[in-house]
Amino acid sequence: MTAFAVPAGSTGSRIVGLGSYQPDTVVSNHDLALRMETSDEWIRDRVGIANRRVAKPDELLVDMAVEAGAKALADAGLAPSDIGAVLVATCTMPSQIPNAAAQVAHRIGIRAGAAFDVNAACAGFCYALATASDMVRAGTTEHVLVIGAEKLTDWVDPLDRSTAIIFADGAGAAVVGRSDEPGIGPVAWGSAGDLADMISIQDRDSFIVQEGQSVFRWATTQIAPVALRAVELAGLDAADVDVFVPHQANLRIIEAIAKRLRAKGAREDLVVARDIVDSGNTSSASIPLALDHLRAAGEARSGDVALLVGFGAGLSYAGQVVRLP
Repeated sequence: MTAFAVPAGSTGSRIVGLGSYQPDTVVSNHDLALRMETSDEWIRDRVGIANRRVAKPDELLVDMAVEAGAKALADAGLAPSDIGAVLVATCTMPSQIPNAAAQVAHRIGIRAGAAFDVNAACAGFCYALATASDMVRAGTTEHVLVIGAEKLTDWVDPLDRSTAIIFADGAGAAVVGRSDEPGIGPVAWGSAGDLADMISIQDRDSFIVQEGQSVFRWATTQIAPVALRAVELAGLDAADVDVFVPHQANLRIIEAIAKRLRAKGAREDLVVARDIVDSGNTSSASIPLALDHLRAAGEARSGDVALLVGFGAGLSYAGQVVRLP
């Protein structure tokens, strides 16, 4: 089994459980065409989405995070008392205080655990996973619950064709624990604050706006090198990667990055997550959602090497290689 590189003298960390949650309501492209000037063909051609999940008005972001987190905990075979910290990656809480993590920890039954939110938008889960990995490797705690959760529909103009066709709701989670063999590689991350205006919410009374074409050009040219750097930091080659799970921003972006990875040595049979087709863009929730769905479908198996890469508002980006539980 290929071993990951870690700093000398460090202990290892790995993902020991996964979980996810999506609202029951499915909104198809045909449903959207009833309220705005669009069509199934137009949406599929531009972003690759067929359906997306939307939370009900009384279904809160914290509710979804609790569901996903509890499933990840059960999948790991751990009790709430085993968790020393809860990290919630999100950019769509309805208010800044209180944070989501403390509420989630309380409702799951995690007593006195550290709890904080991470806002790196669509890169948030990768940022939180890297932070959790470092906490475990440093001996700060034995286990960390990491959740990506978003209720983007709270911040989307339902009649804006540039955003309403893309964004959706959901949550995904992972439990990170200590390991004799490293299962989470070093993170390759960074930011481009000079491009912050590309994706923004101006204030609490505003909707999310983005410069779609500019974001597309940035993602298709700048993110593949980040992904390859994450592979390099893990001490692996592109050919060692079994599963590629990028942020589910746009199917055209996903395919473009995967093509560049294959040009750099990734296998032709590389499994590429395309969860966006039926889940939409769920920002920080998209990577753990896609991971859990790939595993449930049998497309990703225990022990597989997965390359994760998140990118989005900030602009922020991050990638790491992980071994699947």
